[in-house]
Amino acid sequence: MAKQATKKKTAPRVNTQQKIVKAYKDHLLRNGSKPASVYQFTADLGLDEIEFYKYFPSFEVIDNEIWSEMIIHTIQSIKSDKVFEEYGAREKMLSFYYTLIEVLKKDRSYVKMTFKRSNKPEFVPAQLKGFKAEFDMFCKEIISEGQDSEEIVRRPYISDRYHDGLWLQLVFIISFWLRDTSKDFERTDAAIEKSANLSFELMGRGPLDMIVDFGKFLYQNK
Repeated sequence: MAKQATKKKTAPRVNTQQKIVKAYKDHLLRNGSKPASVYQFTADLGLDEIEFYKYFPSFEVIDNEIWSEMIIHTIQSIKSDKVFEEYGAREKMLSFYYTLIEVLKKDRSYVKMTFKRSNKPEFVPAQLKGFKAEFDMFCKEIISEGQDSEEIVRRPYISDRYHDGLWLQLVFIISFWLRDTSKDFERTDAAIEKSANLSFELMGRGPLDMIVDFGKFLYQNK
């Protein structure tokens, strides 16, 4: 009887990119600062420096990727729920905000260290550029749906900037959450609800639109 060949057990392949990201986060949280150099960082990790540059040109790009992954995970999570498609625009944004905060909670220390709020609203820190790009795409999708359902009003010039207003709202929500000392961040939940409701009231049909419509009516029938 022929002797059956035995298969060699192979060790699970280590994802170098994930290894770098994990080691970077650990260093940042343990030391309170970024590694002094890529050379020293990779040496401590047992990697050649060239391995780092295959995936990231700098430590800042790692931060950008981590933030991007958090929002991508959030959007995928809410869209995987069948109920999400039945929501209106306001409910979809509320679902996004609540879910994002739950995702950020898992990395609160990291978020606290890397979330930078600029004094200039038009300036987006490097580590948040990918995060904002994903948010803008998601927002524009929700805004378009809201306009089709007439939950959100199309206004000349202003409509194209709705997503910028929602970005400022998101920055406010994250900043509020990082300062929140209430039990289980209950105040943040309230801040999300109140700010989202306000923004959708402003984007929806309000007294100003009625005044404009009435003015048009009077002009056309004078």
